[in-house]
Amino acid sequence: MILLLLATLYIFALPLIPVVYALGLILTPIFICFITLRLWAILYLLHPDKKSAGSFTPRNNNIALPVYTILVPLFREERMLDSLTKALQKIDYPKDRLDIKLIMEEDDRRTIDKADSLNLPHYFECLVIPDSHPRTKPKALNYALHFSRGDYLVIYDAEDRPEQDQLHKALQGFRTGPKNLACLQARLNIYNADANWLTRQFTLEYSTLFRGLLPALSRLNLPFLLGGTSNHFKTGFLKQAGGWDAFNVTEDADLGIRLYRKGYSCATIASTTFEESCTSFSAWLGQRTRWLKGWMQTWSVHMQNPKELWLELGTRNFLCFQVLLGGQVLASFCYPVFLLATLATSLSGHLYHIPGQLPTNALLLVSLPLAIVGYIITGWLGILTLGMQKNRKLRLSTLWIPIYWICISAAAYRAVYQLFTRPFYWEKTDHGHSLTTSKKR
Repeated sequence: MILLLLATLYIFALPLIPVVYALGLILTPIFICFITLRLWAILYLLHPDKKSAGSFTPRNNNIALPVYTILVPLFREERMLDSLTKALQKIDYPKDRLDIKLIMEEDDRRTIDKADSLNLPHYFECLVIPDSHPRTKPKALNYALHFSRGDYLVIYDAEDRPEQDQLHKALQGFRTGPKNLACLQARLNIYNADANWLTRQFTLEYSTLFRGLLPALSRLNLPFLLGGTSNHFKTGFLKQAGGWDAFNVTEDADLGIRLYRKGYSCATIASTTFEESCTSFSAWLGQRTRWLKGWMQTWSVHMQNPKELWLELGTRNFLCFQVLLGGQVLASFCYPVFLLATLATSLSGHLYHIPGQLPTNALLLVSLPLAIVGYIITGWLGILTLGMQKNRKLRLSTLWIPIYWICISAAAYRAVYQLFTRPFYWEKTDHGHSLTTSKKR
C-alpha cells in the first residue's frame, strides 16, 4: 500500500509542481501572521501584564452585587442535568442575586421531565421554547434573553463546570475594564483529557487558545472569536448589539466580531470552566464541522460589504479579522494539498530544482521552513500553557500537531459541503461520556 502511494505521488509529481508554488504563495503570508500571533502569545506568557483583567482582588462583601443571569441551552441533555445543576448550585454568588434559566425545546420531553423532577431551588427557571425553526442554540439564547433579569449574563453549556468564583472575577473585570467592555471570555479546559489521543489533542488546542492566543489578542486590543460558552456580557450591551444570529451555527464567532463593529470591546479573565471533550472521532468531526461551517458563514456575512467592515473595524482590526477567520479556513483547505504536493515534488526531485525559476524556488524556500517553524512555535506555546496548568504529561502531544491539523482539514472539507447542502443544520454534540471529572489541573 505504501509503495503504491509513493508510486502514485511520483507519477503525479510534475502536474503538482505549479500547485505547490501557488499554495506556497497563498500560505506564506498566512503562516507569517499565525507565527507572529503565537510569538506574541509566548512573549505575553513569559512577561505577563500584572494589571490585566486576570488578576483578582478579593471582593468587598459590603458592595451590593447585581443580579446575574445564567443561560443554559439544553437539547437532549437529560443525563447531564443532575451534575449540571449541582455544579451551578455550587457557584459562589448570593442566591437571591442569581437568575438561572434552563432553556429547553418544546418537543424534548425527556429533558423537560427530568428538570421538573429535580425540585430545583427558586433561582432556577425552566424556559420551554415553542417548536420553530431554526433549531439552533442562538435561537434558544435569543428567546431566553427576553426573560433575563440580570444586569450581567453568562452562557454555560450542559457539560460545563465553572470555577465557583467566576462570576465575581467577571464583575471585577467589568468594573476595572474600559467603559465599552461588553464581553469577558473565561478560559475553557477539558476534564477528560486522559481519555484517548483525540481528547489529549483537544486539550492541547484549548490550552493554546484560551491560555495563550486569546489573552494575547485581548492585550493587543484586537478582535477575537468568542468561545461558545463562559461568555460574560453586560446585558444592556448585548441587547443593543442585537443578541445572537439565530441562523449562524457558530454564533459566538459572529457575535464577537459584531460587538467590535458596534464599538464595543472584549477581553479575557483568568477563571476556568471545565468541560467534556468528544471522545470519538465521529463526534469530534461533527462538532468541528459545525464550527468551521459557522466561521465560513461569519466571514461571508461580514464581508458582504468589505468597505463598511473596514471602516467600522479600522485597518488593524480588519486585517486581524481576515487572518482569524478567512486565514484559518483557507489554511485548513490548503494544508493537506500543500503536504501532498510537497511530498510528491520531493519524490520527483523537482522540489528545489527547477532551472530558470528562481522566484518560485525562493518562495518555496520560505514557505516550507515557515510551515516547520509554525509547528515548533505552536508546540512551544502549547508546552508553556500546559505547564501553567501543571499538566506537563500532555507535552508529548505536541508532536502530533501535524496529524491533528489534517483532521481539522477533513472537517473543513465536510463543512464546505454542508454549507451548500445544509447551511443551518446544527450537528448536535452528545455529552455525558465522561461524567466522572478528573482532578482540576
